[in-house]
Amino acid sequence: MTVTRLLAAAFFALMPMASFATCSGHEQANACAEGFTWDAETNSCVEVVAS
Repeated sequence: MTVTRLLAAAFFALMPMASFATCSGHEQANACAEGFTWDAETNSCVEVVAS
């Protein structure tokens, strides 16, 4: 029983490290709805205006 608890504690202690390893913190791909485009300055979708 002690070994099982020790392994469980180690698993839960190391789990956050695994989640940080998968998230690199770089730019994410963004998808805007039809008629909108991504604006890097505002970091949001803006409506495309036909000129």
